[in-house]
Amino acid sequence: MKFEEIRLRTLFVILVGIVCYGIALFMEFNPWIPALTGCWIATIIIAVERKLSKISVKGLIIGVLGLVGGVIIANLIAYPILLIVPLKSFSPFILFLINLIFATIGLAVSLKRKEEIANFLFRFTGKKITPATGKYKILDTSVIIDGRIVDLCETGFIEGILVIPHFVLTELQQIADSPSSTKRTRGRRGLDIVHRLQNQETVPVEIVDTDFPDILEVDSKLLQLAKVIKGLVITNDYNLKKVAKIKDVEVLNINEIATALKPILLPGEALRINILKEGENPNQGIAYLEDGTMVVVEKGKKYIGREIEIIVTSVLQTTTGKMIFTELKQEANKNKIKVKRVRAKGQTK
Repeated sequence: MKFEEIRLRTLFVILVGIVCYGIALFMEFNPWIPALTGCWIATIIIAVERKLSKISVKGLIIGVLGLVGGVIIANLIAYPILLIVPLKSFSPFILFLINLIFATIGLAVSLKRKEEIANFLFRFTGKKITPATGKYKILDTSVIIDGRIVDLCETGFIEGILVIPHFVLTELQQIADSPSSTKRTRGRRGLDIVHRLQNQETVPVEIVDTDFPDILEVDSKLLQLAKVIKGLVITNDYNLKKVAKIKDVEVLNINEIATALKPILLPGEALRINILKEGENPNQGIAYLEDGTMVVVEKGKKYIGREIEIIVTSVLQTTTGKMIFTELKQEANKNKIKVKRVRAKGQTK
């Protein structure tokens, strides 16, 4: 909580105490008991407000339904009991106690079973309900703009419920309204991806209004939300994953999934590929596989713009992906012939 919020809430508690103190003086009561009671109630209101701000809109609605249901059941039980003559003198206390107990039970049960209650209520709307298994999966801005999450959902490899926080949508809107044309394009793409996610029927998607006003950075809000709803974060941000490990929050990185799914190439395998540009070292050529993997071709500079056949010599795994080192097939064949001649000479000697 920021210092400004602490100061305002403390001022609220003090003002409530002063008002209660003044009313008690006017009514000629002992002023300190009403003043302390007012401060205590104001503190409870602040605590409840902070707790409710972390609950999604769906959770609030279902919680209110549970609360109302508990009160109705409490009154159905209480009124027959109050007809008993010896208990009539205690009727206000009994009515309050029964209502308090059943309202608390209704609220607690509805929040604990909110997914089952939501599915039961949605059946009356005719909306298709996909059974949610697994954890909540919170999407960050980078993975939404990337767009591959839609393909993963449609293939059925993602399970559970995808959660898009409202503060992430706000960040996408800010990017879409940026004066930079590149950022505007990225932001609009992200908003289109959100629309596609909502229209696909494989994985349910929830837009949650839960926010943390005392936290400024979006990444920190994502990690805090993951802790609150006990979910994990899906991202493309390598640094966010490192911070999440420190804070004990689970993270899925789409880039790591893509890297793991790339085909394995072993030394000695042959490929046909287009040389696109010059490499860093003399005579090297650079090419790329369909999945974006960079291929370094020794003595491939003179073949830029042409399709040639190459042989894999080694594969290097880096933090950003794989690099494949190759040589021209004709050069590889020459080297094999030289090796055979050297071996033959050695045998004749």
